Amino acid sequence: MDSNNRSNAIAAAVILVGFGLFAYFMPTIMLDIGSVSPIAAGAVAVLFVVAFFVVFWLRARSQKKRSR
Repeated sequence: MDSNNRSNAIAAAVILVGFGLFAYFMPTIMLDIGSVSPIAAGAVAVLFVVAFFVVFWLRARSQKKRSR
């Protein structure tokens, strides 16, 4: 494993752990926000899922530009 692969693996692990922690607390966050507005709670859930894919999409674009 060279340094570039190790760096990519560490970055992916940090992102996954961050999203994992947020997902762990997601039910509590959803219940708290849902007590104010169910629509806002749904929006938070949608934003969480979209953010997960956007982060990896942006990282892939960055890696693609760096390899050129």
